[in-house]
Amino acid sequence: MKEKSETIGIIAGGGQFPLLVAKGAAAQGHRVVAVFFKGHSSDEVAALVDDSKELMLGQLSKLISFFKKNGVSKVVMAGTINKPKAFDIRPDFRAAKLLFKLATKGDDVLLRTVANEFESEGMEVVGPHIFAPQLLTPAGILTKRKPSESEYSDLVFGWKIARELGRLDIGQCVIIKDGVIAAVEAIEGTDAAIKRGCDLGGKGCCIVKVFKPGQEERVDMPSIGLKTVEGMKELRATCLGVEAGKSLFFDLDKAIKFADKHGISIVGLTSEWFDK
Repeated sequence: MKEKSETIGIIAGGGQFPLLVAKGAAAQGHRVVAVFFKGHSSDEVAALVDDSKELMLGQLSKLISFFKKNGVSKVVMAGTINKPKAFDIRPDFRAAKLLFKLATKGDDVLLRTVANEFESEGMEVVGPHIFAPQLLTPAGILTKRKPSESEYSDLVFGWKIARELGRLDIGQCVIIKDGVIAAVEAIEGTDAAIKRGCDLGGKGCCIVKVFKPGQEERVDMPSIGLKTVEGMKELRATCLGVEAGKSLFFDLDKAIKFADKHGISIVGLTSEWFDK
């Protein structure tokens, strides 16, 4: 039975993700509208949707009003927001009230609070992978080269450490070299953390990125892509572990082809994988 057509509202960050979600939602027969943010988002999404509006980050009242005017029933958050630039946010009164209530300003707490605000207005917040399921990271060894014994040990160690960091709502990614943590991701983002860790650890670093325990998967799934793998080659990192089924992998086929060419091992991690 064909799914009922609805109006989907995309809160669009940067990168290709909101474009893929917009295309996917439209392909499923939905009407699609989008809000994008000055200095954070690509305005390319405007050409793919039925209606769009550019706002400043923090204009929550205008965002909700635009979605309500368009009859949005489901809200999707897709794309990156530059976190250092996000400190320049000028919240409107509604956003300021939400921020004031929060004991902490970690990603997960903040995004869950914003999601609840949409749902209080009768708009369901759903995961973007519903409209772009092809982006979910598959499980298992994805490249021709398997992890070496030392890389496998670093994956196991990194999995435990990354999940603990995620539980504390710090970050999703760690960089390890021979059982030593070279860097952990914080506000700078994954690619910057990888560069810092590989600069410190040198050749042969292992990178692990996981879904935070208790994370709000509707609004903040970890993501990785071809750009990251290309950066690994330049930084001489040799192994990448990404949590399968709960993370997004952009340009996966191209990333695997590139990794195979340069001897990089990529693994879609699951808890069962470590029980072998």
